[in-house]
Amino acid sequence: MRQNAAGGAAAPDETWIDGMIDLLLQARNKKPGTPVEISAQDATTLCNQAREIFMAQPMLLELGAPIKICGDVHGQYTDLLRLFEYGGFPPEANYLSWEITWTVESNLWKLFSVKMWKQFCNTFNCLPCCAVIDDKIICMHGGLSPELSQMEQVANISRPCDVPDTGLLCDILWADPDPSITGWGENDRGVSFTFGGDVVRQFLRRHDLDLVVRAHQVVEDGYEFFAGRELVTVFSAPNYCGEFDNAGAMMTVDDTLMCSFQILKPASAAQQRGSGYGGRPGTPGRQGGR
Repeated sequence: MRQNAAGGAAAPDETWIDGMIDLLLQARNKKPGTPVEISAQDATTLCNQAREIFMAQPMLLELGAPIKICGDVHGQYTDLLRLFEYGGFPPEANYLSWEITWTVESNLWKLFSVKMWKQFCNTFNCLPCCAVIDDKIICMHGGLSPELSQMEQVANISRPCDVPDTGLLCDILWADPDPSITGWGENDRGVSFTFGGDVVRQFLRRHDLDLVVRAHQVVEDGYEFFAGRELVTVFSAPNYCGEFDNAGAMMTVDDTLMCSFQILKPASAAQQRGSGYGGRPGTPGRQGGR
């Protein structure tokens, strides 16, 4: 560790960072599901550094292709490493992942403390919530919002912030597409809305976009199209909770904005883990086709 120029808290040096990466990658040589042990001090340092990086980025990220997009991982760390094996490890490959997962709650309390859980929550509260790739592909975790009329509204959301129960940020994180409706509908989660294909089409035309990419729901093949292939759900946790027998997927966008999908089949029963956040409904499976 080294002290920063302002004389404040120590910042990690490259040796420490490389050591943490090596530690985290040791899971590749162990039985799936074997935990990677990190000290409370190292976890705190990681949270502090991540917050600084997140806060230096805009709330609405503007990214360029080529890029790889992942959906929910839900703490299935071995599967995350499998995704990296497919697509290349950072920084050789660029990744965008749209998941704010609540599955860490019980694990953090078990391994560390409520104080550490709060550290992670404070880090999550600094994450950017939306990204646009080459002005044509918009990405978020949940979906669209009836309150979203100008992209500047997303860029102007201040951080750090808790996820509200209603409003623009809530919808970006919690809304779901519904093939059975037009317009906006009630969400069975008890939070945010559902929206029809007409909402997707109107949104894309209004903002001169081609595609909405989101996560937030289990889909059988790891990805699923909606609204005439103008929205796609990407879910990257195979065999989620050991209940769905679903594949996971990673979406690759090349430099011409051509999209392709890499499928991650469930590896073993040892990877059947993860659960929803206790305060709100967990990640549901899709009902019906697109």
